[in-house]
Formats: sequence, structure tokens, C-alpha cells
Amino acid sequence: MHPASPATTVFDSVLFRDAFGTPGMREVFSDRTLIGRYVEVEIALAKAEAKCGVIPVEAADAIARQADASGLDLDVLRQETDNVGYPILPPVHQIAKQCGDAGRYVHWGATTQDIMDTAVVLQLREGLRLIEADISSLRRTLADLSRHHRDTPMAGRTHLQQALPITFGYKTSIWLATFDRHAERLQQLKPRVLVGQFAGAAGTLASLGDKGFDVQQALCEELGLGVPVSTWHVARDGFAEAINWLALVTGSLGKIALDIMIMASTEFAEVYEPFVKGRGASSTMPQKRNPISSELMLAAAKAVRQHAGLMLDATIHDFERATGPWHAEWIAIPESFVLTAGALHQAKFALSGLIVDEGTDGENLDISRGLIVAEAVMMGLAPQLGRQEAHDVVYDACRHANEAHLSLQETLMSDPRVTSTIDQATIERLTSPKNYLGLAPQMVDRVLNSMRRDG
Repeated sequence: MHPASPATTVFDSVLFRDAFGTPGMREVFSDRTLIGRYVEVEIALAKAEAKCGVIPVEAADAIARQADASGLDLDVLRQETDNVGYPILPPVHQIAKQCGDAGRYVHWGATTQDIMDTAVVLQLREGLRLIEADISSLRRTLADLSRHHRDTPMAGRTHLQQALPITFGYKTSIWLATFDRHAERLQQLKPRVLVGQFAGAAGTLASLGDKGFDVQQALCEELGLGVPVSTWHVARDGFAEAINWLALVTGSLGKIALDIMIMASTEFAEVYEPFVKGRGASSTMPQKRNPISSELMLAAAKAVRQHAGLMLDATIHDFERATGPWHAEWIAIPESFVLTAGALHQAKFALSGLIVDEGTDGENLDISRGLIVAEAVMMGLAPQLGRQEAHDVVYDACRHANEAHLSLQETLMSDPRVTSTIDQATIERLTSPKNYLGLAPQMVDRVLNSMRRDG
């Protein structure tokens, strides 16, 4: 039997890690991958400096050939990082030894934050790629739901009260449009966020003389990153934007989750998450089928929101090198990406197999005995009675229907102010919820036509 995992958080827990994250995103932000990114940046820096004539080409070749992240002693790295306080000098020591005489050119002219920031940008690039793929898949699923349920009538609700009829496709098309905007935002933020960092001790590139800008550009080209217009050691808006974008994404997932959870409640019984034997089961109540994926999506949204606030706080840096806000990013960035990936994974599962009970949708739509379309009746009477008089007539009819437990149609048929104005067939048409969907189906069409669906 394997010893119990030493993990203390949901991100690494044997029990919870796949509920709150995905293996792919955990790998992007794992220690092994991060250290590999540090080495990757150091190698790219050596190549860039050789290209610009700052260090010998032979030295750069040796560094590229011999620097090996897999050969680093992790225990020594841990001990030295704990002592130094930053994780760059420790691997530089070991890389320099790996590279022999060329080792003296490792980290030439760089500062710790140059390597760390650029490595994190490389992590962000890969993390955003995974999330972009998940959002693309989710958009296709939402488009399919919207198309299939374009005309599926159900009760629309405001303040948790039935308001007017809508269609289920109308509801999901609103979700879809939100993620269309998130996809658009992602394309817009990439050029601002995926930018390299190389500026030296105080951000002025002083140690490289007149070669500073050339090396900076060559390094960014080597890594496929944008070239910064200015040093961003203490200008953290890019990272803050990325995490706040994740908060928008998970916030939208949380809204979807909340809708699903309420609609899945016994009293609504309108939708259900996909059936998997044992999923959502209660230890004491065999009848339970809890909306587990939605619950996890909502929890992730709350956690990422907290990290978004932390990242905004971490934009407030002192002078040219921060004394603490930078460190907060080390907590918020990896956790936010893992949580977002986990929430998207749950959403793809829940929505790709979502069960929509159209029969219950219709029953709930009729539960108010026609009161949900009181507006339709009022607007139908207004041309003959005037809007205010029509409002008063329908208001009285609604009150009487509630008190006498009658349908709106029955109360209207007993009111001579109504029957003298419109006939029974018109009353029947106006009091049928399915006849008062407004432009909901056409709005679905507009969303589906508004942006190219990926794939």
C-alpha cells in the first residue's frame, strides 16, 4: 500500500485534485515544469547574448547543450531557495557547474525577476492555450444546446418569481454569448500579457551597455514572446489582467452552475446533470442526485474571485522592486489557472450531457394558470381600453384568479369589460404562455450567427 500523500491542499490532494483541477494544468504549473522554464529562459538568454556579441558563441552553445533541468538536485534547490528567498540563484549555481567553463556566462546581465517573470509568462502562454481549447469546446456545446432548444418554452424568472415565458435555448444562448466575449477578450489580452521580461537589476539594462535593447529583443524572439515597451518589474497590470480574466470566466461558469442547481431542485426538476451511477449520491438518502459539477464550478468561481482581488492588490508595488506584492502572485497565478481548468472541465461534463426535461418545463410554465402572460393580455386589451385601463382590468383579474384559484382565462371570461372587447378565441390565444415568447427564438439565432463557432 502506498503511503498517504503529504498534500495539504485540494490542488495536490489524492482525493480532491481532479475535482478542482486537471492533470494538464497541474503539469503546466508543477515545480518540475517551472524549474524547466527557468532553465529554458537561461538558455534562451545565452543564445540571445551570443547573437548580439555579448558572450562567446561557443559559451552559448555549451550552455544550450549542457544545461539540464532534469539533472538538478531538487533537495539542494529547496534548501538554497529557502535560504536565499528566491528560486533563481540556486538553479543558476547548478547550471553553471553543468556547463563547465561556459558556466560563468550563465545569467549574464540578468536579474532574478527577469528569469522568473519570463518563465511565468511561458507558463501563462501554455495555460491560456489549454483554457482557450476548453472554452472553444464549451462554446460548441452551448451552441448545440441553443440550437436544439431554440423553441423549447419554459418559464423565465426574475427575482426567483415567474416573469414571462422564454425558451431554454434563449437561456443557453445568453451563456454562449458570454463565452464568445471571453474568447474575444483572450485574443485581446494575449499581446499585452505574453511579453518577455529582461531589464536587469533596476530595470535599466545598465549592465549590458548599448547592447541591452538588442539582447532584450533577441531573447523575446528566441522564446516567441512580445518585446516589452518598458520594464514591467513593478508594473503588474498584465498578470493582473490575466487572472481577472480567469475570474470573469469562472464567474460566468458560476452563474451557469447556479442556474443549473436551482433548475435541478426537486420543486423545479427542469434540468439534470448527466447520469453517472453513484455520482451525486447521498450516504443516507438513496433518492438524491446532487448537482456535483455545478457545485464544484461555483466553488471555483468564488476562489478565483478572491485571487483576482489579490492580484489587484499585488499591482501596488514600491519603487523599482517590490518588497512583497510580487510574492502574492506566486500563490494566486498557479491556483487560479488550476481552478479555472477544473471548473471548465466540470462545465464541459455537465453541459455536454445536460438532461432537459421539456415536459416539466411545460408544466412549470403552466403552474401559474396563465398569470405568467398577464402582460400579453394587458397589451392585447390596450388598443381598445387604453394602457392604464387595460392594466387595471388585468390586475383585478390576476388578483381574483389568485384568490379563487382560477385560471387567468376563466377570470377574464367572467369580466364583461374584457368579453365586450375581445372574443373567447383571442382570450385563449393571449393566455397561452407558448404564444408569448417574444423574440426569444430569434435572439438565439442572432447569437448563433454573431460569431464564428470554433471547430
